[in-house]
Parts: sequence; C-alpha cells; structure tokens
Amino acid sequence: MRRHAFRLVWLLVALLGLSITPARAEVIFVADLTNDEEPGVIVPTNSDGTARPISSGEGRFVLNDDETELSMVVTVLNIDVTGTQTPDANDNLIAAHIHAGVLSPAGTAGVRWGFFGSPFNDTLSPSLVMTPFASGVGGVFVSVWNQPEGNGGTNLTAQLPNLFAELAYINFHTVQFGGGEIRGTLRVVPEPGSLALALLCGGLMLLVYGRRRA
Repeated sequence: MRRHAFRLVWLLVALLGLSITPARAEVIFVADLTNDEEPGVIVPTNSDGTARPISSGEGRFVLNDDETELSMVVTVLNIDVTGTQTPDANDNLIAAHIHAGVLSPAGTAGVRWGFFGSPFNDTLSPSLVMTPFASGVGGVFVSVWNQPEGNGGTNLTAQLPNLFAELAYINFHTVQFGGGEIRGTLRVVPEPGSLALALLCGGLMLLVYGRRRA
C-alpha cells in the first residue's frame, strides 16, 4: 500500500509538471524599500531635528525573455522627489541607483546603474518617467535598464548573476542621508507553475505521510 501511494504521488507530480507551461519566460523581481535595510540607524528628521514621516517604497522589476531589458516601476513615500513637496530640504531626493555585488564590510555594494541624479546611466535610450504624487510626498519612477548600460564599465548582462542570486538592491539617497535613506533587495518571484508544483508536491507528501501514520 505504501509503495502504491508513493507511485501515485510521483505520477501526479509528473503529470502536473508536463501540464504546466509558463505563459512567458520573463523573470519578475520585487523590492520592499525601508529605512531598516540601509546600514546604520536611519531616523528621518527635519533640519531642526523634529521628526518627519518615515520613508518607504516598493518596486516591481521585469527582466524580459531575452534578458536585455530590466523594466521597473518603483513607488516611494515621504521622500520629496521634486524638492518642492515639503518646505524642509532634508527629505529632498538627490540620487537613486541599483547596486549589485557582495556587500562590503560597510554593508554596501557598488552602483551598477543610476537612473536619477549622479551617476546617471540611463543613456542608451533615456526612459525615466518620474511622476510626483498629486498630493502628499513621494512619487512613481518608471524606467528601463537596457543591456549595454551600466556604471563603471559594467552592463546588465554582467550583473545578471548578482540579480538572480539576490545580491542587488535599489536605494534612494536624500539630503539628510547621502548614503541612502531607503533600500530594498531585489528578490525573485517564483514562476507560478513552479510554485504550484512545489505546493502540490508538499501537499501530496503530507497526505502520504498522514496515511502512513494512520
């Protein structure tokens, strides 16, 4: 009976694996940008030392099936993206980049692609669209990292191993925190078919284990 149950499990897994075909070969990454991900204690304040709202953000990135373009949509909150959304200068955005590589002892990696401020590497086909909030503080950044672009002699292709290993992060630098106020690691989103297969495998194995216990 036990041998029959295991055979049934693997038969179902094999059939599911054959039936699931990805609708596309794009790879999706997401990033949750917080103060906590930046090295050190980040406490946003105004120039006079009074507290200002905590900054944060979220991003979604899509690597096309040819692996030649990394498209992104990133929303940031409580960072002044125009310099005019708040009267104080501390929260003014001065730069934004994607960094990649093994972190140094200081907890940072090199800038691989800058899309706002300096360095600015969106040069092959400049595509940055920054839309400030109609009300409130922050905005939405839409851009594309094209394959030949990169900072310091690198390019997207050279950084793909770091992206897939989740050794890349995006961060936004402000007047108060020139080294970065919010940061988010780019994390790979499992392909839906693979996720479904893994869940089914786990469920079936638990079912068999439960029968063995019974």
